[in-house]
Amino acid sequence: MQTPLRPLSTSEGFFCGGLAACIAVTVSNPAEVAKTRMQLQGELAKGSGQKIYKGPLDVFAKTWRNEGIRGLQRGLGAAYTYQILLNGSRLGFYEPFRRTINRAIGRPVTDQIPLTSIAAGAASGAVGAALGNPLFLIKARMQAYSPILPVGTQHYYKSSVDALSTIFRAEGFRGLVRGIDAAILRTAMGSSVQLPTYNWTKNQLVTHGILPANSIWAYLASSSVSGVCVCIVMQPADTALTRVYNQPTVRLPDGRLKGTLYNNPIDCLWKTFKTEGMFGWYKGSTAHFLRIAPHTIITLTANDIILSLYRDLVVKR
Repeated sequence: MQTPLRPLSTSEGFFCGGLAACIAVTVSNPAEVAKTRMQLQGELAKGSGQKIYKGPLDVFAKTWRNEGIRGLQRGLGAAYTYQILLNGSRLGFYEPFRRTINRAIGRPVTDQIPLTSIAAGAASGAVGAALGNPLFLIKARMQAYSPILPVGTQHYYKSSVDALSTIFRAEGFRGLVRGIDAAILRTAMGSSVQLPTYNWTKNQLVTHGILPANSIWAYLASSSVSGVCVCIVMQPADTALTRVYNQPTVRLPDGRLKGTLYNNPIDCLWKTFKTEGMFGWYKGSTAHFLRIAPHTIITLTANDIILSLYRDLVVKR
């Protein structure tokens, strides 16, 4: 009889999840640049204002022509660190949170319960969002910056380190956690459906004999369904996050810097809806899908492969 493998520790899951996400973000970052610029185009303008970019493919073409590969990969360094923190937390803490919630309600830890899975996904995503907020902040600002075809407020930083030090000097710790409420809202919404829909789809494929459990096609099909669900659920909060991060600021009499356009993500969503309609919430959604689909597919597929290799090379020893 084969001895069952021990569950991976939280730190092992964190490391494997972070590595998988870094592989994915190398591919998905150009689409993230396009999404960010599309979300900021026509911000709070009736009729969406002047359009510099016609769509995500136009962003790719114009950015490549004017800024080269550096423009398409703006913010990649910050994105790597952010992905380690976010997806390391999201993938590493998901199972411990899910098992803990199951035990708390008196259910076996092996049971895949939709509500506890969603709660675990949201909680693990919120932890990752809080840890990675400063990196997402500077990533969004660096991706929005264009010396040739700017949209939205422009923030120029020489590097991720320069961005962190510049923000800290100007605003202190408060500046580095700007928009953390929007980040937690965005990531909790996306994480609440990412792993539950992935695991549910994979279980259905395996249970009904459509695909074997360890098939690469099972990984790809499950992560594709998950990517679509994440994009639909997370897009409005993602738009709010980009705009809250990138908005101009004014210094108050007490020395604090305050955003001039939005007080919080809910205020951003409401003002966007009043001025641009519901379409304003879904600006950049095509670019978002072009980003989230390969990112989710590569992250979850790579995570399964890395976990399998890790168990074979390390855990079985």
